Amino acid sequence: MRRWRPGRYLALRLTAMFAGCATVVFLLAGLALHTLLENNLMAQVRAELALRGNWGEAAISRVQSESQWRLWLVPKLNSMDLERGGMRLWILSADPDFTYGHVTPELQRLAQAGGYGQLQLPDHPCALITWTRRVPADGDRPATTLVLARDPLPFWNTLNNFRLALIGYGLAGVLGVAALGYGIARLGLRPLRRLSQQAHALDPNHPSQRLALQAMPAELDDLTASFNGALERLEGAYRQLEAFNADVAHELRTPLTNLIGQTQVLLSRPRSADELAEVMHSNLEELERLKAIVNDMLFLARADQGAAAKRHADVSLAEEVAKVLDYLEFMVEDQGVRVVVRGDARGCLETALLRRALSNLLQNAIEHSSAGDEIEVAITREGEGLAVAVSNPGAAIDQRHLAHLFDRFYRADGARRNAGGNHGLGLAIVKAIAVMHRGTVFARSEHGRNTFGLTLGL
Repeated sequence: MRRWRPGRYLALRLTAMFAGCATVVFLLAGLALHTLLENNLMAQVRAELALRGNWGEAAISRVQSESQWRLWLVPKLNSMDLERGGMRLWILSADPDFTYGHVTPELQRLAQAGGYGQLQLPDHPCALITWTRRVPADGDRPATTLVLARDPLPFWNTLNNFRLALIGYGLAGVLGVAALGYGIARLGLRPLRRLSQQAHALDPNHPSQRLALQAMPAELDDLTASFNGALERLEGAYRQLEAFNADVAHELRTPLTNLIGQTQVLLSRPRSADELAEVMHSNLEELERLKAIVNDMLFLARADQGAAAKRHADVSLAEEVAKVLDYLEFMVEDQGVRVVVRGDARGCLETALLRRALSNLLQNAIEHSSAGDEIEVAITREGEGLAVAVSNPGAAIDQRHLAHLFDRFYRADGARRNAGGNHGLGLAIVKAIAVMHRGTVFARSEHGRNTFGLTLGL
């Protein structure tokens, strides 16, 4: 049973991304609105303090004697009941007769500082916002300091209520965006689910099936085309494997049939020692052929697993071609052909593999040449690698076959075939050796000559 992991589901991941983006947007918007409201509320408090302060300053300026202070200003201030409106007022002076309210050391500190400030009163939940202004002396009235305070608690309550509402509406908005985003993600991923259903419906018994490209969003076209391309390559590999199995069975059946037939004939009646020796020699040839097929298949399997050439010798390609021609001297003479080597280059290569590739290419050219033909071996340096091309006169090869002639057991009418000694694997081995040297193979058929070769990386 698969373990639940939310990250595995694309719709949930997209929903989480939508919710995250919404959270960031709401958070930034909420902070901006909260800051704006707080600044506006503080501006309102300070404007109210300045307005009341200007009135208080004007009232104090009208008083010039102690009697006016005691008989007019103090009763007027008492009658205003400022505390009911959240306001507090103090007047400080060096003369006790010209003071108003209970003066504390904190008030004296604020009076000296001037401007806006804060005053924390006992048993009050928050500090009062204060405004201080000095009023110069006039007549018998000495210089005084007006301290006006505003209780910001109603404003803070409003700000707190706004903050709670903002959090609540923000969470609701995030949940709404998440729900809407999940629906949008599910709707947007519907073509992907259809694609997945098509992939699940693929039948291994029908390798030609492909995913439908119709009605697919443009973003999925590349994915679908790539998947279909992979299916095409798998189908080609599957068909090649089927053909390979059939070719292997065919190549092995011939020597096995010969062995069984000769052995049955041998056992059908008593044989002389010479007859027994002749059959044994024939069987040995068939067994050697079986051994060669198995060895070549094992070599190709090792190459398919990524085996690399061991570059332990700096060799001349022309000299290696000459050594291979010495080995194939009897075959060249029997066929009546002439081999010409043009060019030379040196490189650090694995000589055993190089000679095997050269031998297969030369045998292939010799077997498909007529008496008196000239086989050319061209050796060149191409960039950071070497190239060996073996060409001979011959019938033109159809272009559609050229790309497959290095495949294992490939057979095509009009295309050159590997000789019986190579049992359909000669050119495939050449390709494997080229790959082991980080190179490639090539085949051309033009101007009445057929050319097969390989490149070797240095």
